[in-house]
Amino acid sequence: MYYLGIDIGKNNHEAGLIRDDGSHVGKSFRFTNTKEGFDMLLYFLEQHLPENESFCIGMEATGHYWLALYSFLRAQGFVLHIVNPIQSDSLRNFHIRQQKTDSVDCFLVAEVIRFGKFSETHLADEDILVLRNLARFRESIKDSCADYKRQVITVLDQVFPEYDTLFSSLFGESSKAFLKTYGTPDQVVEVNTKSLATLLRKASRGRHSTDKAREIKSLAARSVGLTLCSDAFAFEIRVLIEQIEFTEKQIDEIDRKIAKQLKKINSVILSIPGVGPNTGAVILGEIGDINRFSTAKKLVAFAGIDPTAYQSGNFVGQHNRLSKKGSPYLRRAVWMSALIATRCDPVFKAFYEKKRREGKAHGTALGAVSRKLLYTIHAVLKANKPYEVRLETIE
Repeated sequence: MYYLGIDIGKNNHEAGLIRDDGSHVGKSFRFTNTKEGFDMLLYFLEQHLPENESFCIGMEATGHYWLALYSFLRAQGFVLHIVNPIQSDSLRNFHIRQQKTDSVDCFLVAEVIRFGKFSETHLADEDILVLRNLARFRESIKDSCADYKRQVITVLDQVFPEYDTLFSSLFGESSKAFLKTYGTPDQVVEVNTKSLATLLRKASRGRHSTDKAREIKSLAARSVGLTLCSDAFAFEIRVLIEQIEFTEKQIDEIDRKIAKQLKKINSVILSIPGVGPNTGAVILGEIGDINRFSTAKKLVAFAGIDPTAYQSGNFVGQHNRLSKKGSPYLRRAVWMSALIATRCDPVFKAFYEKKRREGKAHGTALGAVSRKLLYTIHAVLKANKPYEVRLETIE
């Protein structure tokens, strides 16, 4: 039996071949991440593998760079194993020098496959992959939108520090319309009250008008904000607000696509307390095929919500933190779902309150709810049946 380990890179990959006894078959082989490079890998195998000798291929799941090579080799009918980079890194610790080079890493991957003690990364079917990509893209766009909002707040703190008292929502429709048109106190003082009232009335659909316009003008006249570079600050605020509005429209469009994809998949995930379309899309996309998790405990570990353990001699750590080794997207989605579940579902609410009565802090209790929610997700997806409330299952 032979084992081919491949160290994945953006432009180039490195392959190393070993025998069943761990001995190397020649030196490592570098090839480009192109069709020509992939063909060179096939030629390398033809030259170095004995005739009719069985072999398998292992590669690290490094970012997204392994997907093209994986698709190519799978189409060729090869046996492939996708390894978590953490596992090959752990094997490096057995070597005294702990070298980190592409030529060394490819042989380490081959060793991981030879030992056989590893967990694999699996590609889900196309519908789930579409959902995962949409959900991750949505999270990325949301983070960008949050950055723009933080920048607006930073500018307002300098030029109009009193502004956050004017509207119930700083980024509501009325506030955005106002900031996009009159970004600084100087501009507000100069504007006609009637014009400002007309803008507010239209943006708020009649909720704000002349009284709000007078309140804003009065506050702007007393503002202690910077008066220097006011035109530049006003321009910056306007551009940022326009960017926020554009990004929010993109998020709405992504939400529609996610809803359409969820309807196509017809999953029972939305029956679980606290799980909405967006968090459900993240959870389904990150889990993929639920059957790759034989137990709920493994799913908890994949989400990184399992507690770490520290014990040395007679000492046993009492304040263990979450491992946070796994999918950060899944961890955040489950955490947000757990927060909602503690408010809307009697079982999870009772479980959270029980943990609080035991003296657990809010974050610790919510972590326990998150683990319980993952157990529920595992059971529901495994059975493919909607969630049912069972008040006797509070423990």
